[in-house]
Amino acid sequence: MSDPRPALGDFTTDTRVVTLTLMAGVIGVVGACVALALVRLIGLFTHLFYFGTLDGSLVSPAGHHLGWFAILVPVAGGLIVGVMARYGSERIRGHGIPEALEAILIGQSRMSAKVAVLKPLSSAIAIGTGGPFGAEGPIIMTGGACGSLFAQAFHLTAAERKTLLVAGAAAGMSAVFATPIAAVLLSVELLLFEWKPRSFIPVASAAAVAGALRIPLLGVGPIFPVAAHPALPWSTLVTALAIGLVAGFGSGLLTWLVYACEDLFRKVPIHWMWWPALGGVVIGVGGLLYPRALGVGYETIHDLLAGQLLGGMLLGLLITKAVIWAVALGSGTSGGVLAPLLIMGGSLGALEAGWAGGEPGLWAALSMGAMMGGTMRSPFTALLFMLELTHDVNVLPALLVACVAAHAVTVLLMKRSILTEKVARRGHHVMREYSVSPLHRLRVEDVMETTVPKVPANLPVDTLFQQLADLDPQLARQQAWPIVDDADRLVGLLTRGDLVRRLEAAEADGNATVLDAGTRRPIVTYPDELLDQAMEQMLAHDIGRLPVVNRDDPSRLVGFLGRTEVLAAWRHAADEDRVRESGWLTRSLRALREAIEEDRDR
Repeated sequence: MSDPRPALGDFTTDTRVVTLTLMAGVIGVVGACVALALVRLIGLFTHLFYFGTLDGSLVSPAGHHLGWFAILVPVAGGLIVGVMARYGSERIRGHGIPEALEAILIGQSRMSAKVAVLKPLSSAIAIGTGGPFGAEGPIIMTGGACGSLFAQAFHLTAAERKTLLVAGAAAGMSAVFATPIAAVLLSVELLLFEWKPRSFIPVASAAAVAGALRIPLLGVGPIFPVAAHPALPWSTLVTALAIGLVAGFGSGLLTWLVYACEDLFRKVPIHWMWWPALGGVVIGVGGLLYPRALGVGYETIHDLLAGQLLGGMLLGLLITKAVIWAVALGSGTSGGVLAPLLIMGGSLGALEAGWAGGEPGLWAALSMGAMMGGTMRSPFTALLFMLELTHDVNVLPALLVACVAAHAVTVLLMKRSILTEKVARRGHHVMREYSVSPLHRLRVEDVMETTVPKVPANLPVDTLFQQLADLDPQLARQQAWPIVDDADRLVGLLTRGDLVRRLEAAEADGNATVLDAGTRRPIVTYPDELLDQAMEQMLAHDIGRLPVVNRDDPSRLVGFLGRTEVLAAWRHAADEDRVRESGWLTRSLRALREAIEEDRDR
């Protein structure tokens, strides 16, 4: 005879993950192709608007010869993006990741085909006309839309659609930056809102497929290779800590600046469709002052990592990039945040080389990772992202310190990140802390009530009413009563609702027993079941309490589980976070202090 007890394990994932993984592989192919299309579109519009040529390769707009007319290029791009957002889809506004978060949180991971087409097109126009953005936000939004559209073609749950949406986002990022591992970590830290094999395995598969396809489509990584540093001394960790702390405060300042600009645009008395064009004026002026601040800036990132940018140029680049990027994002145009964060973080790190000493490229790399990890609240993504961008393994310890330090500063300083603030402004709360629910850790027997007042099956309802009227403390506090026969076997369940219905029934029989009024086949749970399984029973049958019976003898009542007991499990978990207990040292010091006070009193 097989064991009737549930087979509990570390994970709840079943063979359905195989199907999702195969689907994610297809999405990985699509994501790589979409990434290629986006990169080519950015190159095409950059060549077209700044150089008047037709070419799909990436090029910096800094080398243009338009003179003062270059101010009009970002303005034209802003006008086009504004019109596309106004008459196409407002969802294309912004940097992409908050929109993906919103689709996951409230849209059941459904995104439209219109977004899948308009987002890369609008982003390519915005970046190609000098917008100081990266491609990661748009490709995350576009890849996610493609994954969502693919998922909507099949019979899937909302959780499975979320997995495929995120698989598309990870595939796009993996292909654009040649960073499959960082793409998976970004998915875990920002998009999935869980750490489960059922989602992790498909997302990782999509990122791996897209990363492999990137080689024939866009070339092999890393895209910012640097000469490997030797093993760093321990003193570097101290400097890395300082750089991370500075980057953390810089992250907070950048986040504030972006949303201050957004609030400022909201006060402009014209339709939001025209805001990107106004932002384009600031971009154009900034581009005249520091042309390197325009566009995706990949060549600038490379020069920062190589330590080729020094002196006053760094300060000008940092300030100009921060201002035009914040204004452009605040205006609602389409673009990403990652590449700009690398440029601003790298500029800050290279400036700090003046007091840190050593190679500017090293501090630039540490500050890049710290700025990304702090601003996006994704320290592990930033860590692996920098590793995959540069393949410089020896900087990992210092990079870890810098990223975690920046993350700590922003967590303590700000309630929201630059990504979740926009979602919060739309009225949705995002919780970024992942923990195991107590309902998945505790069993019914851990919290159930064992002393349960029972009522005999042949007890007249009127007699029970009388006992309740007399305020029998054993009965009055109950919301439901197990019904037992003469042999003390469970035969039914009576609730207060059953009593009210019996009382209101016109044909009420004065001789009716509690078994006549109650439920003869109650839904039950078992002591060895998880609280999560018991809660599923409650929700599925819209009931608030369950008799707990012996699994080998279901007629034997061993306890009772109600909502109060379930909430007590949550309270116990909360107490583990809040209640501080005395340690051996504090107890010893307290005893010593009390002894001294007693001697003094004598």
